[in-house]
Amino acid sequence: MTAQSTGSVLPPVTADVAATALDPLPPRLRKRVDGAVAKAAAWPVDATENGDGTVIRAVVRVDDETTVTLVAPHGTVTTADDVTCTCLLAPACLHRAAVLLRAPLAEEAPGVNGEETEPSEENEPSNDTPGPTDTAPPTPPPAPASSHPPLTPPQTTATRTLWAATTDVLVAGVGGAGAGVGAVHRARLLHAAHSARLADLHRPAAAAVRVARRLGEASAEDPAFRLTDLTQEVTELLHVLRELRTRHSAGPTLTGTARRAYRPEQPLRLYGLCTEPVVTASGYAGAVTYALAPDGTLRTVSDVAPGGPDRVLRAAGSSVPGGCALSLRDLGDSGGATLTAPTVSPDGRIGAGNKVRSVRAPGAAWSQSPLDDLWQRPPHDQLARTLAWLATPVEERTSAGGDLVFLRGTVTATGLVAVLGGPTLRLLAPDERPELPYAENLRLLTARPGLPLRVIARVSPDRPGGVLALAAAWTGHDGRTFRADLGLRRLDTTQLPPHTEPAAPQPAARPPALPAELGLLRRAVDRAVAGGRRVAAADTGGELPRRLRAVGLTTGALTAQRLTATAADREHDALGRLRPADPDAYAEAWLAASLYTRAATASLLTAAWAPPPVPILMES
Repeated sequence: MTAQSTGSVLPPVTADVAATALDPLPPRLRKRVDGAVAKAAAWPVDATENGDGTVIRAVVRVDDETTVTLVAPHGTVTTADDVTCTCLLAPACLHRAAVLLRAPLAEEAPGVNGEETEPSEENEPSNDTPGPTDTAPPTPPPAPASSHPPLTPPQTTATRTLWAATTDVLVAGVGGAGAGVGAVHRARLLHAAHSARLADLHRPAAAAVRVARRLGEASAEDPAFRLTDLTQEVTELLHVLRELRTRHSAGPTLTGTARRAYRPEQPLRLYGLCTEPVVTASGYAGAVTYALAPDGTLRTVSDVAPGGPDRVLRAAGSSVPGGCALSLRDLGDSGGATLTAPTVSPDGRIGAGNKVRSVRAPGAAWSQSPLDDLWQRPPHDQLARTLAWLATPVEERTSAGGDLVFLRGTVTATGLVAVLGGPTLRLLAPDERPELPYAENLRLLTARPGLPLRVIARVSPDRPGGVLALAAAWTGHDGRTFRADLGLRRLDTTQLPPHTEPAAPQPAARPPALPAELGLLRRAVDRAVAGGRRVAAADTGGELPRRLRAVGLTTGALTAQRLTATAADREHDALGRLRPADPDAYAEAWLAASLYTRAATASLLTAAWAPPPVPILMES
């Protein structure tokens, strides 16, 4: 097939391959990479797909005489030799470098920082293996430096290099790090991440790859890209690097681990909850099913591989590991299964090892035990646990679905949901791609005032007035409970009860709202990522510090002032020349503002979800 945009049909490339894009180029050509990447967006592509719709070979036609070929037998380009150009300068040519930098970035290589690998038959362990606020950011403090070995010289160099590459991206902004005017920044970040991985700094290396992936989503104008997600990833990366630089120690909390393998477990009973579609800008798609285990924790079973949105339904129909005639979608739709000899990753993902066997088992409705227990937990407590889980580094999370909440409520006349024992919230679409029916389904549901709902949703702290709804259940027109995965099943009015007016007028209620001044600071932090240092210099000055102080957010006011000062710090020397800017001071100031905003948002959002106090009746 042929497409007009390389980013849409090129196979994803691994981070290590993308990191080599600039290596063969002489200095004179490196200066022209940004322009070449911009031109590459218009180069047509002939793509060869396998039976699953996965691109296994792509030929990019630069002109009538020059082509760049990417070979990906398993859907991902894994070596630099798999990318070739026919021009005489190859591999030291702009064509090859531009295509590599335009290609989507593959998901993290298995075995690194939470990307667990399935044990093979040869090395799989036996079943006997032992198995308003001015608070500080909610990041657990690392152990004292004296208890860990100091950084080695290669680690010190890698930390310094990765900090500099990240700071360059922050100073330039997304507009300078995307495909148009700053692909070199992204390539340098990937190269620094590769060096950090070789120095056993796995946590910052993985964080840097996630930042680079978000930058790729931004440059490709992917519908799923959210600036706040990029802000969070840059915050995590700079925070870890700052701790490494200041403590000079190599504790496992900061360096991470290279491999967190799946471990065998005892027979596992699963009660299905819901199935979520997955579509990424890096060229992966599939489905993830959440299920409840007997110990009350969530587990996930997934089928995610290279492909586009059309792969979602096929993946949802794939079988649960172990050979039972039960699809992921059937398991998530109130199904059940028992797995013997399963393997489970530290973050709750169930593997598809050769020894696992599965059989169907009775499932449960959301209103039945043991699933109903999830909805009986107070919303305020659920939110507190979710925010704690989100504040935990990705590689240290020990359960799946920690960002999910289970809510009961009633649709209001204004299209909101009044949560039982909690706030009134908007139901938001997790993904607004037209191929996924989230938005359309939510419009149907919220147009039924008085409709009681049970919802599984994801918390997004930067959108305090709502939750991202994954699945819902309600009583249909025939009196039976209807349950739907909102990103998989396209609803129609026949599956909903007729319009009914609430029995009694509902009191007017608004979704939780944080102080407008904190929202302004959060947007200033985000815009600094989007527009770079120049935007930050103009964005946080003036009235914002004063307004933050007026509502009691004095620490926020200080971070805003410092961000403005470091962004605009271009003093003149005695001869009137501009002194060099200090990017490190700017990065430190931005990090402080971002960490403060995250901590203040979590604290205020938790308070907004708290149930109203019970009035005390005084005896006369």
